[in-house]
Amino acid sequence: MGDIILIRPHCRENVKTHRLSTILEESLKGYSYNTISTVEEFHSLQNKKILFAISLGESGINLELYALLKKIRLDKTCLEDSVAGIIIDGDSELYTKSVAREITLSANMSGCTFPGRPLVEGTKSLENYNIIAKNLDTDNFDAYIQSGKTLVRQIMKFEPPKHRKPKLLVLHASSYETSNTVNLWEMVKEHLEEDCEIKDISIRNGAVLDCIGCPYTTCMHYGEKNSCLYGGVIVKEVYPAILECDALIMLCPNYNDAISANLSAFINRLTALFRKTRFYDKYLFAVVISGYSGSDIVAQQLIAGLNMNKTFILPKRFTMMETANNPKSIFKAEGIEKRAKDFAENILLQLKGDD
Repeated sequence: MGDIILIRPHCRENVKTHRLSTILEESLKGYSYNTISTVEEFHSLQNKKILFAISLGESGINLELYALLKKIRLDKTCLEDSVAGIIIDGDSELYTKSVAREITLSANMSGCTFPGRPLVEGTKSLENYNIIAKNLDTDNFDAYIQSGKTLVRQIMKFEPPKHRKPKLLVLHASSYETSNTVNLWEMVKEHLEEDCEIKDISIRNGAVLDCIGCPYTTCMHYGEKNSCLYGGVIVKEVYPAILECDALIMLCPNYNDAISANLSAFINRLTALFRKTRFYDKYLFAVVISGYSGSDIVAQQLIAGLNMNKTFILPKRFTMMETANNPKSIFKAEGIEKRAKDFAENILLQLKGDD
């Protein structure tokens, strides 16, 4: 068995796979690897280092990938305790991020952990590398190659941090009286209080101004001071708590298939702090409740915003997703207390280990 498992679903548009082959050749230099390219070759990959490498044609669809995703989604432990990253090469300006989010959530629900910033993507024009290329003083294609190399090193060297008494920061924008999401978190919290330090911050009632995209120099100026031009609860309470915590837990009711406005604003405003501080050593967890459906969409938004962008670790089975509509109806969900306890135990296992 090689150092790394390369999951590279067969692409029928062979003429469009050359660029990805070049990226992989450079990224995997110095490592031995075994390649899986068809669903028939796929089997349980527990406790492995994995690189998903996906070639997307202009349509953004790779048929063999979806056959593999089906198998991953149906086998809930097939990637148990593995660590993975993703390289996606596209033939348009679209679809790379959305496909990556699907892969990440599916693999995560089957036991796979993703380090912070686990995605390297190449759009057709490679204009998504304009800033990285400028920072590296190179061209966009070389910036793409360098990003692939960095990702592979990150996968191979990843060691999840452990904590004797983890510090949890819980963020929400919901009402304790009516929110099924908060009610569910309280069930989970019962099983964590003895082993963790838990800080709860509510950002309700218009307390959070959204980011309006200050000039880079302005954002950097305030970020150097762990601050932001717009101040408020984000600067006074949330920024210090983020710096102190070992894990961020997002409580996210599904509002129109999206996270709530204040939580979205928090993620946007986190950019100022991120200018100075990376979050590669902090974990992300979430509780997501939908009144009807769509919890996976909200979970994918958190993955994109906080794991792929802001570098939080995505530990295996990072989110608990439930359906509940009327106030307090979460308490009537069959087996909910056991699922809440299981989720709490997973949080402790990821943060503390087996001690």
